Amino acid sequence: MMKNLNRRLFLQRAALSAGALTATRYLSGPNLLLAADAGKKLNCVMIGCGGRAMSHLDQVINRQKHNLVAMVDVYDKQFDSVRKWMKNKDLDGSKIATFTDYRRMFDKLGKEIDAVFIATPNHHHALPAMIAMQLGKAVYCEKPVCHDIGEARQLRAMAAKYKVPTQMGNQGHCMEGYRNLCEYICGGVIGKVTETHSWTNRANGGEGPRPPVEPVPAGLHWDEYIGPAPYRDFHSDIHPHEWHGWFDFGNGSIGNMGCHVLDGLFWAMKIDHPTSMEAEEIRGGSDERYPIGSRIRWDIPAREDMAPLKVYWYEGLHKNAKGKPQGNLRAAVGEDRNFPALVAELQKQYPDEELDRGDSGTLYVGDKGIIYTGTYGDKMHILPWEKMKQTTAPKKTLPRPKDIFADFTDAILSGKPETSVSFEYGTRLTEFAILGNLAQKAGVGRKVEWDGPNMKVKNLPELNAWVKRDYRKGWQL
Repeated sequence: MMKNLNRRLFLQRAALSAGALTATRYLSGPNLLLAADAGKKLNCVMIGCGGRAMSHLDQVINRQKHNLVAMVDVYDKQFDSVRKWMKNKDLDGSKIATFTDYRRMFDKLGKEIDAVFIATPNHHHALPAMIAMQLGKAVYCEKPVCHDIGEARQLRAMAAKYKVPTQMGNQGHCMEGYRNLCEYICGGVIGKVTETHSWTNRANGGEGPRPPVEPVPAGLHWDEYIGPAPYRDFHSDIHPHEWHGWFDFGNGSIGNMGCHVLDGLFWAMKIDHPTSMEAEEIRGGSDERYPIGSRIRWDIPAREDMAPLKVYWYEGLHKNAKGKPQGNLRAAVGEDRNFPALVAELQKQYPDEELDRGDSGTLYVGDKGIIYTGTYGDKMHILPWEKMKQTTAPKKTLPRPKDIFADFTDAILSGKPETSVSFEYGTRLTEFAILGNLAQKAGVGRKVEWDGPNMKVKNLPELNAWVKRDYRKGWQL
């Protein structure tokens, strides 16, 4: 059994952690793009069968009536849950192949599938996506599309090479709100935007030492769960959901919600590479865990006709009198600096706005006004609503997809690889979001100077060990 790797050991191995995956096993696969065939039923595989997977299955298998030919999950109980769900939908799940390891699934069924859907913990996102693309298969992967920045660059390069349809599961990008936002910002409705404030009440982190080792639950294939990550023995503070808070498996609250909440500003503000990131406040965290709460700033240089921009991110739940997290943002604004003071000020100025009712949101501060968007771009409007009603809406210039799943399957059936949140865009948004993780790992007040084109930290070289990761033996591509 391999020794557990803590942060110090990981940094010592940085010189060996080039992170480049050797493409030897699957390169012989054909590049199979489907010809246009509107009546074809796609043969689909679901990798990761709990949580978000049920939305995939409902949209693609239940509503669009495509075929589910295989399921991959490390927990046997998930297979029974999916079959029960299918029975309730009058769908036949008796002949669906099941696997606990996607590598074996690709070996056995690689020639029989058209589309792969990935809804696993983040550390298992990139590998199956890369294998699928090399086999010429379309890939839909939940956000964030990968676990680290090196994977983001590699996924983008592979998507460009293999030219298969790809989609990151970022449903807000296909909705009306963020598309309206882009048109309002581009139309100069609120003038020059110089700062944005985004927040979430998620608290996907922790503090203290690693919990004691526990027996692996029956039916959980632990080695396959660990996959490419450094090996550790089972403890219950990982599976099924708390993996978000651990460096080896997730990306904290930023990884959980950043690609949703930051999508609008990344898109509308035409962001490429920040010049620096800095954690202004951190609560909790450890050498292995993300913070419970933090305030982070990205510094964006001038681009095209846009002024330099400061992007602020606030995460974490306010604690009540008993020290327990509570989700009521109204109780947090003005009392907890992990939420924007600007929200509290605007709430007092416009008491009917209910800015603090949602679990996440963003404010876009321009020299002619302020725009608010909710978690997925919903309730996009200029503050206050009265001003929004008096403003002439700019011309609609962006297409309006039906929904993110139809956008993906239509791309496959049409033989055209373009989708609304392809890996070309999704990896860039993911990279931008998880650069905030580098600021968290640097610590409060230690500005991280980022060389985006060369993918490296300029002033704190020890952080480069987190830009790419090494893969556990047997899990290299």
